[in-house]
Amino acid sequence: MKCIVTGASSGIGRDIAIYLGDLGYEVILVSRNKLSLDEVSRKIDNSRVYVCDLRRDDEVDRFCQFIKKERPYVVVNNAGFGAFGLYDEISLDKEIDMIKVNVVAMHKISKAFLEVSSGSENRYLLNVASSAGLMPGGPMMSAYYASKSYVRSYSLGIYKELKEDSRNMSVSVLCPGPVDTNFNQVAGGHFSVESLSSEYVAKYAVRKMFRKKLLIIPGLKMKLAVFFSRFLPTKLLLFITLKIQHKKR
Repeated sequence: MKCIVTGASSGIGRDIAIYLGDLGYEVILVSRNKLSLDEVSRKIDNSRVYVCDLRRDDEVDRFCQFIKKERPYVVVNNAGFGAFGLYDEISLDKEIDMIKVNVVAMHKISKAFLEVSSGSENRYLLNVASSAGLMPGGPMMSAYYASKSYVRSYSLGIYKELKEDSRNMSVSVLCPGPVDTNFNQVAGGHFSVESLSSEYVAKYAVRKMFRKKLLIIPGLKMKLAVFFSRFLPTKLLLFITLKIQHKKR
């Protein structure tokens, strides 16, 4: 059975792909970095590489047609990136690219995969959001927090629609806290708290996905933080988030 993983050239996506390969699945690795994909592919017995720049509408549209043709068993929407800084420090072009990858491509890919879910065989969609998507907002990473909030909200919505329609499609959304990947280097900040390993998060996410867990939050500390944040006023949460972000400078 085929599994498609976007953002598979590094971090959580790479480790999800490797773990799925270890479980015996055929894995299709997707990223715009062919050299890195080839390196990951060598670690997986049964894998293929699909090079796609998710910032480009034409390439995303071709990829969606590929998904409909391949009819995969699992799709993991992991590709995404962040940008750190005040709203007037981050270029509009970078924010638009972020929205194209984190939101538009994720939405199109999910939609394409849903079109092949009408058969009797179970299928699994895992959309990778972030603990940022569980917060009311993220000063100094405002566009990123907003994009991940979209991923979470959209995933929860289609989960319920599919349940009501009795479709054989399981939808899960992964909301990790800090993870030891190259995210910081791309975003331009540094986590000020302890990070989980991407390998741990990847394996945890895949196991929970196959158990049809809707909201996946790795790590006890993050689970507790999410739980207690529900009892705090929005303005206080924004203040705390800003203080945490300042420490990333």
